[in-house]
Amino acid sequence: MNTTILKVIVIDSDPRFHESYSYFFSTYRDYQLAGIYRSVEDALENYDEVCPDIILSEVNFSGLSGIEGLVEFQKTDNSALVIMVSYDANYKRIMDAFRYGAEGYLTKPIGKKRLRNALNAVKDDGAALSHDVAKKIISMYRRKTYQFFSQRENQIIELLSRGATYKEIADKLYVTPSTVNFHIQNIYLKLDVNSKSQALEKIRKMDAA
Repeated sequence: MNTTILKVIVIDSDPRFHESYSYFFSTYRDYQLAGIYRSVEDALENYDEVCPDIILSEVNFSGLSGIEGLVEFQKTDNSALVIMVSYDANYKRIMDAFRYGAEGYLTKPIGKKRLRNALNAVKDDGAALSHDVAKKIISMYRRKTYQFFSQRENQIIELLSRGATYKEIADKLYVTPSTVNFHIQNIYLKLDVNSKSQALEKIRKMDAA
């Protein structure tokens, strides 16, 4: 990677953001905008010629997604750092992005200062996260316990919140599905709800309180 001015390419299907990115980079002294592309495929066509140091890529595209693009970028000899960009902090997308090699994840809209801070972060520290993305990751990994539930019920609530099925919960806790169902019925009773969706919604409101 260059030690002076770093070359950055932007991949974003929305042309409305292209003008903003061009302006942002015109104000940066240590980053050069080496190209703006509307798809991952377009960026890959010119990739070897540009050899970017940093890639700023939207997550969702009609063709190859930004996350699929991570796999393609890694096939090249160039070890560019990648920051993914999205309108929402979807937990699965965030985890997929980092699993496939991203160094950062930002949510739109992105201002001039926040983008520069993110570029500096991946350059100096190797990682960049929006505050809402960081909060999402922390909240998903933080083990939640509720005093009016038993230890087993708390375990089941945590797994339910992660999207696990009854069978997956049973396998994880080494119990039978009927045992899981028994505990879930107790959870519903304590929450005064009749379904999994109602239970999760009520738990989310409890967490936000």
